[in-house]
Amino acid sequence: MPDLLADNRRARRDYEFLQEFEAGIVLTGPETKSAKTGGLRLSGAFVIIRGGEAWLIGAHLARYKPAGASVPQDPDRSRKVLLHKKELQEISGKIDKSGLTLVPVSAYSKGGRVKLRIALARGKREFEKRDALRKKVVARETRRALLRPKK
Repeated sequence: MPDLLADNRRARRDYEFLQEFEAGIVLTGPETKSAKTGGLRLSGAFVIIRGGEAWLIGAHLARYKPAGASVPQDPDRSRKVLLHKKELQEISGKIDKSGLTLVPVSAYSKGGRVKLRIALARGKREFEKRDALRKKVVARETRRALLRPKK
């Protein structure tokens, strides 16, 4: 069972996910330890494809204090995302044609490695966000009404 390290809840609100992919992420030793102790933030991050490679931009990975000052750590640097060549070609073709974007959905550990779930997504407009929130509130109130004991 993978352990959830970071979740991009903002992306779930702002985007409609069309297709999801599991990808690796290239980290140094201290960065991996920092991610596993909860130092990873994905809010505001996105993935771009540049030169046939995928890069995670805008994610913040806190410094791992026990590593000391001798190990250089840049919390906001771009990090390479590892995808299969066919997945990269499929994604870049869809992005070029339809104006979709790649957003990181969550990060988790799997078999000692840090994995990233990324989604091919379409941005929601403001009225779509309000509509989704309204539906969620109605569903919650209905659940509560059904669970409430009758007098």
